[in-house]
Amino acid sequence: MATRLSVNVNKIATLRNARGGNNPNVVQVSKDLEKFGAQGITVHPRPDERHITYQDVLDLSGIVTTEYNIEGYPDQRFMDLVLKVKPTQATLVPDPPRVLTSNAGWDTLKHKDFLTDIIQELKANGMRTSIFVDTGLQNIEGAANVESDRIELYTEPYASGFIHNKELAIKPFVVAAEKAKALGLKINAGHDLDLENLNYFAKSIPFLEEVSIGHALISDALYYGLENTVQMYLQQLDV
Repeated sequence: MATRLSVNVNKIATLRNARGGNNPNVVQVSKDLEKFGAQGITVHPRPDERHITYQDVLDLSGIVTTEYNIEGYPDQRFMDLVLKVKPTQATLVPDPPRVLTSNAGWDTLKHKDFLTDIIQELKANGMRTSIFVDTGLQNIEGAANVESDRIELYTEPYASGFIHNKELAIKPFVVAAEKAKALGLKINAGHDLDLENLNYFAKSIPFLEEVSIGHALISDALYYGLENTVQMYLQQLDV
């Protein structure tokens, strides 16, 4: 099966919040994304609610019919939210409150005890778990040791290197993915994947389960239209 496409709707919320009100409507856009072929909806609420709000997360919980993925730093407020919503997947991201965007993976060795407790609580409540990591093999081993179901590979270094040397850029991700697979972890990926670099990534890691894409896809939709853009991304994943 082709890798699944989960669309991060944070940028829809960012546009809405620029003027207040409810235009564009995050719930309606999410419904449309599913209708157009997206196989999941991702949200990343942050403490300052500068894009997706906690109320958005609750509102979407009643309408997402595909896979619902909530990602974020697992502080108490985040945990209270996901335990209430119980999405398909909870993705743990080590971003501090004021960071612009997720820009690093977990040190799974340093935070082993913390992540173990969080993972156990999420899994006990029926959620699939994923940990945002870089390609460091020790961090992937650490993700397996805390019994996460999946990892999400942080792909910004791949995207940055792709334009210069795609073979060199993909190499550590293939090694990391193979290591994860050998440890029984399934693999997601996200950050700066787009229409230029997505197909090569998916071809190079044919057992890739899911990508989460927001900024590039929503930006492309300004040119190509939302329905057409979703189909274009799905075509890149049909390898």
